[in-house]
Amino acid sequence: MVRALWLFLCLGFALPAMGQPKLQRIGVIHIGGTYEAVVAGFREGLKDLRLEEGKHLVLHVRDTKGSLAAVEPAAKQLVSERVDLLFTVTTSVSIRAKQATKAIPIVFYAGNDPVRAGLVDSFAKPGGRVTGIHHVGTPIADKRLQILHQVLPNARRVVAFHDPDNVVSRNGLALAGGAAPALKLELVPRPVASVAELIAGVRALRPGEFDAYFVVGDAVVTSGTPMIVGLARERRLPLVVQDLNLVENGALAGYGASYFDLGRLAAKYVQRVLAGTNPADLPVETYDKVQLGLNLRVARELGITVPQDVVLRADRVIR
Repeated sequence: MVRALWLFLCLGFALPAMGQPKLQRIGVIHIGGTYEAVVAGFREGLKDLRLEEGKHLVLHVRDTKGSLAAVEPAAKQLVSERVDLLFTVTTSVSIRAKQATKAIPIVFYAGNDPVRAGLVDSFAKPGGRVTGIHHVGTPIADKRLQILHQVLPNARRVVAFHDPDNVVSRNGLALAGGAAPALKLELVPRPVASVAELIAGVRALRPGEFDAYFVVGDAVVTSGTPMIVGLARERRLPLVVQDLNLVENGALAGYGASYFDLGRLAAKYVQRVLAGTNPADLPVETYDKVQLGLNLRVARELGITVPQDVVLRADRVIR
């Protein structure tokens, strides 16, 4: 027995540490593009909580690259890998992950009302195995269109790509569409079912056909927006988006939240669930911080003069 142990050690193997804590395994599902900022913020939030990857936990990240159809298989695969919890990014992804699983706890980021979406029973008492962070992304689609009007007072025709099969997208489009007549704007919807269709749709736009590009609360379109920033600028088409991070990367204006901050906030919920808190008893937190971001470099490149009163109201300005 002693000789066998000696050989085991000489060959370079290590005995398992007595009482070594089990690594927590977290499955992360997002659809790529701008939502990568949520995952980056989530990782930073875990570090803030002194939860180190490789020491305390392992992240199993699944980027479905703009495909909602790939969410359910990804969720089932993560369950088969015996992750302890799922962190799902966007309402649409969270709905599909919940439908694809039966017992695993889920922490979500949702831009649409999670009660209306069927994710939880109520904000105060979620019930079941799902809870998370809600940001009022979709409900402010009309206010975002007002921002577009203030930034581009001479705009008249605005294109909005959307997924007609996505209830979140339909809600956002309805809100924005209801606000358009009072602003003397024509909001023109263009249906797409994938990021590839979005890119093709932007490429097909004729010069001068629209005065601006407006992003509604649509997971597929939002995920693909970083990929069409260059195409839009080639067509001198200003973008008004909901993710403030995109303002730093070529959008003219953004009205919404920092996806990075939302991911960081969600890390606290994941920590609590992993520590034993029942999601059914963990109230959904509403993040209601909405900011206006402007990129004046893009404005100058496109020959746009943003009204000074709008610039003074902005929370972030890139000059």
